[in-house]
Amino acid sequence: MTDRLYYTDAQLDHFSAVVVAITHDGHGVVLNQSAFYPTSGGQPHDLGFIGDVAVVDVIDEDVHVVHRLAEPITLPVGAPVSGRIDRARRFDHMQQHTGQHLLSALLADEFGWPTVSVHFGEETNTVDVVCDDVDPGTLAAIEHRANAIIVENRRVSISFEHASDATGLRKASDRDGELRIVTIEGIDRSACGGTHVSATGEIGVMLLRRAERTKGNTRIEFVCGHRAVRRARLDAELLTTTARALSAAPHDVPALVELQQQRLANGERERKRLADELARLQAIAMWTACLPDPHGIRRIVRSTSGAVKEDEPLAQQLLALGQCALLITSVSTGGVLLAAAHDSGIDAGQQLRAALHAVGGRGGGSPRIAQGSVPDPSQLSVLVHALGFSATTQDFPQ
Repeated sequence: MTDRLYYTDAQLDHFSAVVVAITHDGHGVVLNQSAFYPTSGGQPHDLGFIGDVAVVDVIDEDVHVVHRLAEPITLPVGAPVSGRIDRARRFDHMQQHTGQHLLSALLADEFGWPTVSVHFGEETNTVDVVCDDVDPGTLAAIEHRANAIIVENRRVSISFEHASDATGLRKASDRDGELRIVTIEGIDRSACGGTHVSATGEIGVMLLRRAERTKGNTRIEFVCGHRAVRRARLDAELLTTTARALSAAPHDVPALVELQQQRLANGERERKRLADELARLQAIAMWTACLPDPHGIRRIVRSTSGAVKEDEPLAQQLLALGQCALLITSVSTGGVLLAAAHDSGIDAGQQLRAALHAVGGRGGGSPRIAQGSVPDPSQLSVLVHALGFSATTQDFPQ
């Protein structure tokens, strides 16, 4: 069994141990005792060194902690070895985890929102709580209250209690035997195996970044300590950069962005209106210029350098004029679009599917409009002839 030193001393970042087992590939080592925290309870694993070899992963295997190394260990079983924890990473995790305990206790006790799940990430963390919604004003109030508790520098202590005697836990434990209890003085008692700071003041600061609905609950994103300061600094720099681009003060950015979005939406509507009008005029010009075949059908071919789907508005306008069929091809993509008016006697989907199949292409669609592609753009000319667009056909390049 690995003696987990972090259970009683989360501040410990150097330790001595003895190698008790090595995996077959030499990259995994088990020690008689270790300060390395394995990925567990949502908290990421520690990094650091065993001897001079980097530890890249730490795995909890029930009674053993397996340290995965960047290189095979060269020491034999029974050899003494030293371990060194990445202190900055460990302390960051301690700040995030203790901050989560404080936040979950605050949300449950003062707002009646129990925590249902927790995620600790490399950049941000989240808690999912049972509530319908959290508006920005409430989120700010929660953040203010959490930071007020942090400043009070309440003691955070570790105790070991039998499950039958452990009372007042925020969430009942389903484990028997001895429990490790993390207590934030006057705030919270939780069964937890993670690493924590010794007083709330060491959390530093808590930043609640946003809240959003997810799976019937609300997810609150938060960061603590040095990470919160870095995130706030980055947010401030992003806001300042955006404000500079808009030639505005930072506090004017939200209103200006909303105005720009409205202008963009209006511009997009106007662009679409003009595009539809252009397509209508092009359709009339093409339909008029193309001579009908013996069956009275105007067969129009159009080549494009882009995606054939972009010419769908033109196809729809031509179909509305009746007694015509339009074939659009793209040499650059191998794409093809066939459109046929309702009175043309042509089933676009059926004919295009059969023609594409004959040359190894794929596609299909409705009787009025169909799309597909050929494996080799050089086959487009074969496809044009196969679809009957060879005689009395008017070609309209883009």
